[in-house]
Amino acid sequence: MSTAASNSPMQFVVRPSEDRGGDNHGWLKTFHTFSFAGYQDPKWSSFGSLRVLNEDRVEPKTGFGTHSHREFEIFSYLVSGELEHKDSMGNTEVLKRGDLQMTSAGTGIRHSEHSHGGKQVHFLQIWSVPSTRGLTPKYFTRHFTDQEKQDKLVRIVAPIGAPGVTEAREAEGPAPVHSPLTLFATIISPSKSVVHTLGSKKVHIHVVQTSGYNTGKSSGASIRLNGSTSISEGDAVFGTGELGDKIEIENTGDIPAEVLVFDLD
Repeated sequence: MSTAASNSPMQFVVRPSEDRGGDNHGWLKTFHTFSFAGYQDPKWSSFGSLRVLNEDRVEPKTGFGTHSHREFEIFSYLVSGELEHKDSMGNTEVLKRGDLQMTSAGTGIRHSEHSHGGKQVHFLQIWSVPSTRGLTPKYFTRHFTDQEKQDKLVRIVAPIGAPGVTEAREAEGPAPVHSPLTLFATIISPSKSVVHTLGSKKVHIHVVQTSGYNTGKSSGASIRLNGSTSISEGDAVFGTGELGDKIEIENTGDIPAEVLVFDLD
């Protein structure tokens, strides 16, 4: 559905969580915002440079075996549990809550991802289309604490060349991406709000499904945008507007809400 935000020229399209693709494969419980693998819907194929947003839960001692990627920027946002990453560039790492891992696949890489330890791992797998093809593959990690994200938007991914972005493998500040994409993360307390100012003409907002796997109508955290558009965990919003437009993201529920905000060209 389309909803005009009050007192704003912005237009929002809400996609409810229960309308996402994906399936329960036993070892993997997954939701797909965009067409992916066996889920194909031409209405939901991409948004700006954003091509994949999967919310994955991988059971203990299972995972994605070694497979290939090329010509995508691939990043993982860890929600809970531990994710073991290995790749053909020689990187081996266990990622935990607060970690952001980015692989610029470029001309081609091979990697595997498995649940590490005795608990399910819950993470978001995000792909974007690079502005330049044929790049040399690279790997980056960043860490952002819950305290840093508490009731404020933290820039965790930004284009190479943007202020504060370094191409060091590990560093403070946002992870570099070869796409016109900036990603912010926040954890909003009940009755609190944050305000996002558009740095482009497209915005995508995703409410992380932190309260547990639920294939029905969203429950858990509740969010209201610009005083009128209400969404819940797992729901997504696709927004269009003008540079400088503002979005107030308000937590109207009684538990913290973890929210990702993408600025996109």
